Amino acid sequence: MQKLSFLLTFCLISFFSYTQEIKESTFKSEIQEVTVFLSGAQVFETSSGQISAGESFILIKGLSPYVDEKSIQVKGMGDFTIQAVNKRLDYLSEQKTGEKVKTLQDSILAIQRNQSIEMARLEVLKEKSSLLNANKNIGGTQNGASLTELKQAMDFYDAELMKIKTEELKIQANLQKENEEMNRLSNQIAAMQESANESTSEIRIRVKAERAGSATLEINYLVANAGWYPKYDVRVKDVSSPLSLTYKAEVYQNTGVDWKDVKLRFSNGNPNQGGQIPDLEKWELNFARLTTFNPRSQNFGSVSGKVVDAMNGEGIPGATVMVRGTTIGTVTDIDGNYSLTLPSGASQLSVSFIGYQPRDIAINSSRVNISLQEDTMALEEIVVVGYGTQNKKALEGKVSGVKIRGTSSLNSSPAQALETSVVENQTTVEIEVAEPYSIKSNGEKTLVDLKNYQVDASYSYSVVPKLDNDAFLIAEIADWSQYSLLEGESNLYFEDGFVGRSILNGSSLQDTLEISMGRDRSIVIQRDKNDEFSKKRAIGSNITESREYVITVKNNKSQAVTLNVEDQIPVSVNSDISVEALNLSGGKLDANTGIMTWTITLQPGAQQELKFQYEVKYPKREKVILD
Repeated sequence: MQKLSFLLTFCLISFFSYTQEIKESTFKSEIQEVTVFLSGAQVFETSSGQISAGESFILIKGLSPYVDEKSIQVKGMGDFTIQAVNKRLDYLSEQKTGEKVKTLQDSILAIQRNQSIEMARLEVLKEKSSLLNANKNIGGTQNGASLTELKQAMDFYDAELMKIKTEELKIQANLQKENEEMNRLSNQIAAMQESANESTSEIRIRVKAERAGSATLEINYLVANAGWYPKYDVRVKDVSSPLSLTYKAEVYQNTGVDWKDVKLRFSNGNPNQGGQIPDLEKWELNFARLTTFNPRSQNFGSVSGKVVDAMNGEGIPGATVMVRGTTIGTVTDIDGNYSLTLPSGASQLSVSFIGYQPRDIAINSSRVNISLQEDTMALEEIVVVGYGTQNKKALEGKVSGVKIRGTSSLNSSPAQALETSVVENQTTVEIEVAEPYSIKSNGEKTLVDLKNYQVDASYSYSVVPKLDNDAFLIAEIADWSQYSLLEGESNLYFEDGFVGRSILNGSSLQDTLEISMGRDRSIVIQRDKNDEFSKKRAIGSNITESREYVITVKNNKSQAVTLNVEDQIPVSVNSDISVEALNLSGGKLDANTGIMTWTITLQPGAQQELKFQYEVKYPKREKVILD
């Protein structure tokens, strides 16, 4: 009897639990705004719908699988209470193949139709060649052909067969190119369809309402695999004109969700960077022989290379490559290639991509190829859902180039610049773009023009002939902090021509910002050692060596120029070695660094010589290296 009562009670509890199951309703949600950080982005969405009386769940589906659950914030407007918010991955949401995939499929079909025609033409050429070979007997088998007929026949066969072979080779070359193109398109389609079949995430919001009614939600969260890099175009018409500075954002996003007609803000903040103040550790001083020094890194000026999969050696498109400790970075192209201009002191690159272990690598050459290992934890993430477990493979994006918005053709009027505004917060600076923008989740680099400044600048030339015989045009901007610039790569244009790339050092502490505008080969520099003065002689127990160098500067430009010339003499760090500066041709010497500077003005066609001499004394038993 007791067992029967227990069974009846259990059934009643199960029945009432089943009948009182919390209802779920799915709200449609749209992305309204995105704040893009140097690494990561904050997405702002709005959603609305109807809720039932009592407790219920509101589901916001179709979100990026890379949402940071700890960052989710929900604000509700209506007669209800939010009880809990959590995120889970949704593997059942169907995602349709996009228009881009269909376009690629149509391209493959067009290539295949063209190949059918080319294959048919090859068959015709083969039959034509067989027909010629079958009828190459001249004059029959009984009567021989004359020499004239033989020559005419040979010329005919030579010309016809050559035409056939030439056309066959051309068709075969086209077929090979078309096969390569189809393979590339197929790989891209496979990757896009693979990422389209991946899971999305959903936010589950548990609410309680006294009565049924409408509800409006404002949701924001951080999402990974997005960011931006500052880029600049620096244009100078001539040294008597203001400098034109175009501030750009190179945006990328591989979040799995397209940003369609959203308001964009670009922030110089990085929420992934720790906010904890560092602690000084004890500085233990020891003898030099027991102390390890890090070697000085070599500055290569620029670095390029390829990011590949360590397993198969294939290029990884859409990987982020950054100069460690800076805001300078880029995204690899469709073949996995990258190229970066390096700031002074750059020593390491930080490389990352979805589904791979991030890696820091030393810059020990101007070409650095990088291989990434798959992150097995990310590739085989197990997620428990209401209907079982699922395996999640990391979303992989594809890059198909760089899209630039706001440009125009050469024959049309200039495109109107985007309207932006700068908002200075307590710890960050944000640039808001007034016009709605769309950025697809495919890893493409999209350049967004943020600001254009016409800046008053003064111009001079800098020359370091010991290291480089070219003169570098330097633009100096005073009071530059008002422009809220970050350190980034800059494209340089002088006199309507592209002259190279440089680094705009927005992190400089100087009151005047110096921008290198590249080389000007109209100024000729030569540095020579004067062997007549360069001597070595013994005096008592010491050796005395003397050196003289002559720097010749000539101005081949049509206007006067001002040049800052730098050179150096050695600085002794040993009491047994003495260095004495002799004739410096009016140059200023910094005794601590040994660096000499001259500031000269040259009229058009003028030439000037700068000489400097120094003397080094050291013990006979030792050697020093001066050349």
